[in-house]
Amino acid sequence: MTTFQTTSIQSSRAKQYWLPAAALLGLMVCAATQVASAQGTVVIYRCTDAKGALTIQNGTPCPKGNKQERRVMEAAPASSTPAFVPPPPAPAPAPVQPAPRRASPPAAVPPPPPIAPEPETTIADSDRLPPPWLYECRTYNDDTYFSEVGAPAPRCVTLNPTGLSGVIESNNVSACEMKTDQCQRVPDGALCDGWRRRLREVQSALQFGASENRAEAEAEVQRVTRVVRDSTCGKQ
Repeated sequence: MTTFQTTSIQSSRAKQYWLPAAALLGLMVCAATQVASAQGTVVIYRCTDAKGALTIQNGTPCPKGNKQERRVMEAAPASSTPAFVPPPPAPAPAPVQPAPRRASPPAAVPPPPPIAPEPETTIADSDRLPPPWLYECRTYNDDTYFSEVGAPAPRCVTLNPTGLSGVIESNNVSACEMKTDQCQRVPDGALCDGWRRRLREVQSALQFGASENRAEAEAEVQRVTRVVRDSTCGKQ
């Protein structure tokens, strides 16, 4: 327990210092209140000895032979500051999923190399001859094309045989029908137009045809180009 002791004073002057002692008592009460706040009450002893010396004690009774005044006071509740509670940790950020990789676009098929241009002809217009005969042919399904052959060989067209029920039965059956294209000679006045159309046909076959036939298709384009260029169709 904490004991506060004042300097001794003469009993004849005790009354003179009573008011300062009372003020000191108040300060001690406040101090004692803070010290003993956990106990709920504070006991103050005011002791006066035979010579009139005044002693104020906290929680300790006066010595024998002293005049004692005892006061019990309620301790003020200590103002407790709430313990610091740290905020909860921030949630961990969700892992960033890598963006899906885009599939690489298919490599572009390079276009076929251009055909080397034919050298310019030096044939005079008076020396040019008409182009060879040309035939316009029609297939069994009404497609048309130009050919230098007026009687093309028949070709086998696959058939889809049907049974008695009318259902196509082509699983284990293979059959075809021979078909012959019908051709007519192009009139002389339309020969140049026909040959130009024939040139466009062979150029298309070269561009979109199978690669294994490219050399043959290039040779055909060059041949038909010479026919159109060196004949009367190539006049300026």
